[in-house]
Amino acid sequence: MNDQLSNLVPASLARRKTLLGGSALTASLWMPAFAAGKSESSAGKGGVKIKNVTFRNNAIDMAGNLYLPKNFTEGSKFPAIVSVHPGGGVKEQVAGLYARLMAEQGFVALAFDASHQGVSGGMPRLLDDPMRRVGDIYSAVDYLTSLRYVDASRIGALGICAGSGTTVKAASMERRIKAVATVSAVDVGAVTRKGWDGKATQAEQFAMLDAVAKERTAQASGAAPTYVNYVPKVGDKTAPRDLQEAADYYLTPRGQHPNSPNKMLLTSLSALVSFTGFDRLDLLTQPLMVVAGSEAGSLWHSQELHARAPGPKELFIVDGATHMDLYDRDAVRVATNQLSPFFTRALQAA
Repeated sequence: MNDQLSNLVPASLARRKTLLGGSALTASLWMPAFAAGKSESSAGKGGVKIKNVTFRNNAIDMAGNLYLPKNFTEGSKFPAIVSVHPGGGVKEQVAGLYARLMAEQGFVALAFDASHQGVSGGMPRLLDDPMRRVGDIYSAVDYLTSLRYVDASRIGALGICAGSGTTVKAASMERRIKAVATVSAVDVGAVTRKGWDGKATQAEQFAMLDAVAKERTAQASGAAPTYVNYVPKVGDKTAPRDLQEAADYYLTPRGQHPNSPNKMLLTSLSALVSFTGFDRLDLLTQPLMVVAGSEAGSLWHSQELHARAPGPKELFIVDGATHMDLYDRDAVRVATNQLSPFFTRALQAA
């Protein structure tokens, strides 16, 4: 952690929280190269065709990759799945992997960059506001319903890590989403308040909000914005195991992508603290599948989600898997072998 950030955030808080420990830069140094309306196609694995698409979220141009199955023809109707990436991720990483694997099973699947992140538009850059990400999901569903080859009555949503909390929140209100699945689920609001292990104190929440207050005051006086990291440095043994493995994914060739710089605005923390992804589970009556690793420190989110959801639900625990094993390891295929028949059943019945 650099000196500027350490003056804002207590060291004890920085060690416990998922989201802290970074450096400052200016937004002008990192802007996406985005052309509204651009649509290009390429061939992917398993006969899947990948199409670069754009769609609107109010005034923001959203960038997505649309995965079309091998048997795709524009004259047919296909079930569709929205794949929602983790916090700080982009569509080319784990969300795109699951989208491609779902397309291999006959679904049209859409992975997209969150607004303010990746190649999607939105200012300020690198803002992480989970309620805005909920709105992103609404707009992704809007887009899918506009495609003549998508059966608008058979749309599902898949959220990974922090994308699970926003997906569950969206599906609780969005009745066009007919089936929901999560992989390594995290309610990003709960983890920001409670820490990765669920044991952080209210005093630590106040310290974090005090840091945001100081940052906003500084910016009001003309200071450059401060950015913080999502995951710790590679080799940081003080971080929880899941986050050490997250660093290995996001910060090495294993999963690294130039549009995923491991940075977010420090002021995002107040939006994260206030978010509650699982607060309206009474409205989540759609079929639900929850997939998590038995060795994941984040398992408590998946267990809570499954326990509280009132509708038809399944919990599948991948034995021996950690949180990050479900991003790109053999456990992904194990998860996909559950997700594909789940979505097939749930969307056929929709």
